[in-house]
Amino acid sequence: MKKACIEAIKARICYDSRGNESIEVDVKVNSFIGRACAPKGASTGKYEAVDFNPKGIEASLKLLSDYSSKLIGFDASDPYSLSQLLREIDGTENFSRIGGSMAYAISMATAEAFSKSKGIPLYKMLLPNGPYLMPYPLGNVLCGGKHAGPGAPDIQEFLICPLGVKNIREGLKINIAVHKEVRKQIEKKDPYFTGGKGDEGGWAPYVKDEEAFELVSSASQIVSDVFGVDIKLGVDFASSSLWNNNEKAYIYNRSKVKRSPGEQLDFIMELVNKYHLIYLEDPFHEEAYDEFAELTKKLSKVYIAGDDIFVTNTYRLLKGIKMKAGNAAILKVNQAGTLGDALNFAENARKHNYALITSHRSGDTSDAHLAHIAIATKSKMIKSGVVGGERLSKLNELLRIDEELSGCGMAKLEV
Repeated sequence: MKKACIEAIKARICYDSRGNESIEVDVKVNSFIGRACAPKGASTGKYEAVDFNPKGIEASLKLLSDYSSKLIGFDASDPYSLSQLLREIDGTENFSRIGGSMAYAISMATAEAFSKSKGIPLYKMLLPNGPYLMPYPLGNVLCGGKHAGPGAPDIQEFLICPLGVKNIREGLKINIAVHKEVRKQIEKKDPYFTGGKGDEGGWAPYVKDEEAFELVSSASQIVSDVFGVDIKLGVDFASSSLWNNNEKAYIYNRSKVKRSPGEQLDFIMELVNKYHLIYLEDPFHEEAYDEFAELTKKLSKVYIAGDDIFVTNTYRLLKGIKMKAGNAAILKVNQAGTLGDALNFAENARKHNYALITSHRSGDTSDAHLAHIAIATKSKMIKSGVVGGERLSKLNELLRIDEELSGCGMAKLEV
């Protein structure tokens, strides 16, 4: 049997959904081409992989010719070993030499090429024996923070999740209905709303946080009554973007509010009680393990997810597990740098009963790999927006996979 090895690698500059430059890589395995384009976040954790060499994207591209010979002939079937090789080639902790975007694109394109060479979809290559379950769609319907312009809320993402749906198609249909209803609610409040959106496709109105919660809550209730499904709210605070280390406080500039860590906790508890939130992402800044642990102890029936605090880094996750900080973790492959590192992170999360939420980036691409990663890692939710081509590419892929599996059912949410 012919061994599945990397035969050729080609890289180029491409563009993400914000129009920023990124890296796309083609990898050939047994004459099959795998392709991946690296996404990029806006509110990034300081511990995640660096996108490019400090000299820029061109430097990352030029460096490929220096080490590509080490990749040619390498076994394409093992993403873990490939990740180890890429780390050895890079020689830094955060891919600051070859660039995390290059490492991501090489590892993801290799996995796709191998799966094509074997005639199986990527999720089955990564999880050969199943079980295969659909993650619940966690939809961003209203944007603020770094994902939107001045005047939008301080909080970065107002999210919805349709509990109790029978299949992924119903879940996506409901999220889209809420997204449309949110605009109607905004226009009732502001007849001159121009329809502006944030980076991830959620509406970006000129409102404060409390008004945003009311808009999303009202829209969700209307759609819930139509479909007969319980639609729950969630939020991504992106608190590292709010944290002022000098003042030791969370600064909500648009609301003109400053909150100490204790006041931040009280604010979160108030929101959970008032809006029955089931999902809290980054409620505290990226070093606040103690505050994460305190909140987790208080809210046993809420997913408290770490993004900037864990950055898809197994070491940081294990520290959080030891301290009982959070009970869920965001999975972003490009944060880790490689697919193998992200899969290792996912395995450790599941081992310790941390729910996984596979997530897009605010600057994303039309690649559909995220859908396969979510299923292969047994993620409880997928966070991939609601509308927009680069968001729907992942969500439509879930519909195709569900059809291929003749309806595989939904993951179990414990809320």
